[in-house]
Amino acid sequence: MGAFEGFGAKALPFFKALKFHQSKDWFDENRALYQDDVLEPFIALLDDLSADFAKRKLPLRADGKKSIFRIHRDVRFAKDKSPYKTHAGAVMTRSGAKGDQGLLYIHIDPEGPFVAAGFYMPEPADLARLRKAIKAEPKGFGRMTAALKKGGLELSNWSQLTRIPRGFEDLKDGPLDGPIRLKSFIVEEKLPMKLVTRPELVGTVADFAKRSRPLLDFGWNALG
Repeated sequence: MGAFEGFGAKALPFFKALKFHQSKDWFDENRALYQDDVLEPFIALLDDLSADFAKRKLPLRADGKKSIFRIHRDVRFAKDKSPYKTHAGAVMTRSGAKGDQGLLYIHIDPEGPFVAAGFYMPEPADLARLRKAIKAEPKGFGRMTAALKKGGLELSNWSQLTRIPRGFEDLKDGPLDGPIRLKSFIVEEKLPMKLVTRPELVGTVADFAKRSRPLLDFGWNALG
């Protein structure tokens, strides 16, 4: 598809309305609006970003609609049984598959769009590899975080152990104490609301991806 021109003018109002009309009947009545103003523009955005990243030799790509998360919520184990999400999200990875580690995530939400990159809740074995790489290459890790800082980014600490993980006790109270306790290695940035409906969103997301690359490269090297 490509040629992203912005999400439709009704995209954000659609999600606001969906928050209050959590029913299949309402969604079915507005399915065409979701398709035209949200889904098709999102596919175009991902196509344009994939092309941009290929030129920059940044190994992230999307697989069209497959890279966009379903709007239906998984309510099997949730207290909130609302059937629909009130935002849209998609990921770009090296293979294009959602399950890959080292990703770019785009979140379109009337309550605050944002973009994020990194390694989200990796499996225990992968998390151990990331931590071992930090311990084994403290200078390399420091250069990575310095490069992020130069780009206006820093690792998020919202997902962190209260205690130092087993096997890394010697790092307690040192400069690596905080990073070694992280359960996700993520950088994120808010997107200006006005950009959601503009083609300039492509360049803004691409710029963020460029600035977050030091984290992606460090993690990919650690995971092999």
